[in-house]
Amino acid sequence: TIKLIWDCGPHWTIASIALLVIQGILPLGALYLLKLIVDAVAENVQATPSNADFQSIGWLIAAMGGIALLGAIVGILSGFVRRAQAQAVSDKMQSLLLQKAVEIDLEYFEDSQYYDTFQRAQTQANWRPREIINTLLQIGQNGISLAAMIGLLVWLHWGVVFVLLVSILPQIFVRLRYADKFFHWERSRTADERKAGYLNWVLTRDFYAKEIRLFQLGQLFKNWFDEIRVRLREERLAIDMKRSIAEMFSQGTVILAIFGMYGFLVFETMQGILTVGDLVMYFQAIQRGIDYLRSVSGGFTQLYENSLFLSQVYDFFAVKPVVLEPAQPRRVPLSLKQGLVFDQVSFSYPNCPGKVLQDVSFTIKPGEHVALVGENGAGKSTLIKLLCRLYNPTQGRITLDGIDLSEFMTADLRRQISVVFQDFARYQFTARTNLWVGDIALSPQSDLIPLAAEQAGAADSIKRLPMGYDNMLGRWFEGGGELSLGEWQKVALARAFVRNSPIIVLDEPSSALDAKSEFDLFERFHELTKGKTAILISHRFSTVKMVDRIYVLDGGGIVESGSHDELVEKNGEYAKLFALQAHYYR
Repeated sequence: TIKLIWDCGPHWTIASIALLVIQGILPLGALYLLKLIVDAVAENVQATPSNADFQSIGWLIAAMGGIALLGAIVGILSGFVRRAQAQAVSDKMQSLLLQKAVEIDLEYFEDSQYYDTFQRAQTQANWRPREIINTLLQIGQNGISLAAMIGLLVWLHWGVVFVLLVSILPQIFVRLRYADKFFHWERSRTADERKAGYLNWVLTRDFYAKEIRLFQLGQLFKNWFDEIRVRLREERLAIDMKRSIAEMFSQGTVILAIFGMYGFLVFETMQGILTVGDLVMYFQAIQRGIDYLRSVSGGFTQLYENSLFLSQVYDFFAVKPVVLEPAQPRRVPLSLKQGLVFDQVSFSYPNCPGKVLQDVSFTIKPGEHVALVGENGAGKSTLIKLLCRLYNPTQGRITLDGIDLSEFMTADLRRQISVVFQDFARYQFTARTNLWVGDIALSPQSDLIPLAAEQAGAADSIKRLPMGYDNMLGRWFEGGGELSLGEWQKVALARAFVRNSPIIVLDEPSSALDAKSEFDLFERFHELTKGKTAILISHRFSTVKMVDRIYVLDGGGIVESGSHDELVEKNGEYAKLFALQAHYYR
C-alpha cells in the first residue's frame, strides 16, 4: 500500500513528509519559548517597573506568535496535500479494482462467493487507502513531536517516560483485540450486507419498478431491508459497547499516571529543583506527550485494523484466471477453410453438480448456417460461451480450422465472433455509441454504424429521436429517449452487425421483436450473413427452417441433426416440438 501511495504521486508524498516534519518540530519550539516567557515574567515580577525587561519578553511573545502562524500555514498546506494525495490513491485503487473486474473470468460472476469477495473489496477500497495515508501522516507528525517530548522528559527523569509508556499499554491491547473482533464480524456478515444492498437496488431501479407496484411488493421488500439493517446495527453496537467499557478501564491507568507525574513536578518545584517556567513546560510536555503517545499508538492499531480490512482488497486482486492465454499463441484464421468442430465436448459449471453438456460432437462448415434448438437448459447458450472461450470445456476440445481454441489469444478469437445474447445489454449511452461499441476499432463516425442500424431494422427508431444517433438512450441521464424492448433488441443486433466478423451468433435474436420485425429480419437473414458462418439459437421453429442444418439438443447432448425437412420426416424430437408449436397456428 505504501508503494501504491508513492506510485500515485511521489511529489505529493515528498511534500507530505516535509510538512509533517515541520509540524512535528514546531510544538517543541513553542514549549521552549513558553518556558522562557514564564521564567522572564517570574523574574521581572520582583523587579521595579524601571528595571523590568518588557522588550525581551515582547520579542519572545512575537517569536511564539510566529511559530503559531507558521504552524497554521503548514497545517493548511498539509491538509491540501493530504486531500490531494488521498484522492489520487482512492481513484487509483478504484481503477485497479475495475481493471481486475474486467479481467477475471465469467465463471466468477456466476459464483456467490465471488460476489462476497468483490463486495468486501469494493467496500474497503473506497476509503481504506485514504485512511492509511492519513494514519501514516498522523503517525509521522505525532511521532516526531512525541520523540521531542520524550527527549525533553528524559532530561527531567527517565522514570517519567517509562511510566508514560507503560500506562498506554492496556489501551493498545483493547484496540488491537477489538480490531480483530470487528474484522471477523464484518467478514462473516458480507452476505447480509449484499442482501441489504440488493434490496436497496431492487427498490430504486426502473427494471423492477412496474412489478413492485403491481404486486405491492415495496413495503415487503423495505421491511426485509430494515430487518437486515437492524440486525447488523444491533450486533455492531453490542461489540462497540464492550469495546467502550474496556476502553473506560484502560483510560484509568493513563489518568493515574498523568496525575502522579504532576505531583512529582510540583514536589520538585517546591524543593527548588525546577523553576516555575520548568514546571509549566514539563506540565505541558507531559500532557502533550500523552496526547501524542495516544495518537501514535492509536495510529498503529488503526493501521493494523486497516491492514486487516485492506487484505480483503488484495484477496480480490489475487483471484486467478481460469481461461489462460497460450504461451505461444497461434494466429486466428481470418476466413474459415475447415470450419468449427466440437469434439467430444463435456462441460460442468463450477460448484454445480452434474454436466450441462455430455460428449457433444458436431461440425459447422465454413459459410454454413446452423441452428441449435432444444428445451430450456439443454445447453445451447453454454455451447456459445465455450465457443467464445468464456469458459473452457471440462472435457474434449473445440477447434477452428483444426486449431484448438486454447491456442489463440482470447481477444483475437473473440474479435472474429459477433454475438447477440438473449440477455443483451442496454447501454445508457448515445445511440451511436451503443452501436459503435460493437467494434471500437472503428471511428465513432464510421458509415458502417448507420448501415448496421438499417440492416438490423433499428434505423427508424433511432431517427425518430430528437437528436438521432447522438441522442442518449434510456432514462438514466438527461435528454435520454427510452426504447421499447423490441427496439433495444434491434440496437443489439445492429451492434453485432457493426463488427464484421466471419462468425455470427444470434441467441434468440427475435425474442422481443414483433411479428413483422421478426419476418423482416429473417427475410434478410441469408443476405446479412452471406459468406459468414452463422449460428442461430431459437425456440421459434419458424425462424430456423431456412438454415442449412439444425442440431437438436436434449439432456446435454445432440440427439438429432439435419435440415428442417429431414428432421420432420424422421418424426423424432424435432418433429414433436415443431408440431407442438405449429398446433397453435392451425
